[in-house]
Amino acid sequence: MGSCKDQEHKQMKFTYVDGAIIVGAGPSGLAVSACLSQQGVPSLILEKSDCIASLWQHKTYDRLKLHLPKQFCELPLFGFPKNFPKYPTKQQFIDYMESYASHFSIHPKFKQAVLKAVFDHSSGSWKVQTQDCEYISKWLIVATGENAEPVKPEIFGIDKFNGPVVHTSEYKSGSVFRNQRVLVVGCGNSGMEVSLDLCRNNAIPHMVVRNTVHVLPREMFGFSTFGVAMALLKWLPLKLVDKLLLLMANITLGSTEQLGLRRPKTGPIELKNVTGKTPVLDVGALSQIKSGKIKVMENVKEITRNGAKFTDGQEKEIDAIVLATGYKSNVPSWLQGCDFFTKAGMPKTPFPKSWKGDCGLYTVGFTKRGLLGTAFDADKIAKEISDQWRSINDCNKSCNSHVILLKKP
Repeated sequence: MGSCKDQEHKQMKFTYVDGAIIVGAGPSGLAVSACLSQQGVPSLILEKSDCIASLWQHKTYDRLKLHLPKQFCELPLFGFPKNFPKYPTKQQFIDYMESYASHFSIHPKFKQAVLKAVFDHSSGSWKVQTQDCEYISKWLIVATGENAEPVKPEIFGIDKFNGPVVHTSEYKSGSVFRNQRVLVVGCGNSGMEVSLDLCRNNAIPHMVVRNTVHVLPREMFGFSTFGVAMALLKWLPLKLVDKLLLLMANITLGSTEQLGLRRPKTGPIELKNVTGKTPVLDVGALSQIKSGKIKVMENVKEITRNGAKFTDGQEKEIDAIVLATGYKSNVPSWLQGCDFFTKAGMPKTPFPKSWKGDCGLYTVGFTKRGLLGTAFDADKIAKEISDQWRSINDCNKSCNSHVILLKKP
C-alpha cells in the first residue's frame, strides 16, 4: 500500500505509491481511504501531525460535543456504536475515528508535512514532497479540509496587551480563567461555547459580536433542528424552510436582536450553502446572555495594555483574550501550479462538483456541508478512481499476456 520502488537522488528519497496519495488524516482523509479500500484501491495518507483527527485530538476544547445528532456525522460504511449518545462527546468522536481507522486497516504515515505538491505533465504523475521524501502517484486527494489552520485576525493594539491571548485551538477549559474577565472575540459556535464554559468556571466572559449571526435552538420540540430542516427540504423550497426555522426559533428563543445578536438578511440554511457560515446551535449560552452572565459587546476598536475599547465607545478592563475566530484552508501554501483552488484555498467549482479537479486531482471535505458533504465526496472519488484503477490493471494484464505469447517458440 506504500511504495513499490525507492530510489536515492541528491539525498531525497522517492517513493512510488501504488494507489492514491491522500493528504490529511482527519475524518475526510479516513473516509476516502475507506471508500477506496472498499473498491479494492490502495492509498497512502500523509499526515503532518502524530495522530489521526489531530484537530479533534489536539485543538479542541474539553466540553466539545457534536453539534448535530450522530446519524448526520457518520463516515461512510461504518456507523457510530449504538450505545453512543445522540450527541457524542469529543472523546467519543475520537474513539470512533480510531475504530474507523482500525476497521479499515488505515495506517497513515505520520509526521509527514507536505511542503509542495505539483503535477508533472511529462510523467502524468503527482509529486508530493514532504520534509524527507517525495511521493509519486497518478492520483492526489486533498483532504486537509476547510479548518486546517487557525485564523488570528489583526486587532489594533493586541501586541501591547499584558495578559494571555489564545486561539480556541489552544483553549481547553475555562478552569484556568477562574474569576478573570475574559474577552471572547467571535460569536459563532466556538465563541458561544467557550463563553458558556467560562461562565460555568466562574469567569466573566465578554463576547464580541463582530458580524450578524443566526442563533437557532439545537432542538425544536424534541427534534433536532438540523433533522427538521433536512426533512422539510425534501418537500419545501429552501427559502420557505428558512422562514419556518426562524419562526420556530423566535417562538423557542425569543428575539435575539434585543440581546445584541442581529440576524443576517439571508436565511440560515441558504447562508450556510452560499458562504459556509454555520448557524449557532444554542446549547445554553443564550440563557446566560439573558441573565447577564455573558456580556455581549460591540466590535473591538482597540486593545490596550489592560483592556479593550469598543466601537460603541465603551471601554472595559480585561485579564485575558480568547480568539474564537475560526479556521482556514492551508492548500495554497503547498499545492502549486494548480488553478482549481481560490486564493482562500477553496475549490472554485461549487458543490456538488467540487470534489473533482484535473489531472487526477480530487478534494474531500471542502463542501461547506460538514461530514455529510465529506461522505458524498469520498464516495464519488472512490468510484471514479476505482474505474481508472481497473482500466489500468486490465491494460497491464493484457500487455503482459501479449508479451508471454510473443516469448513462446
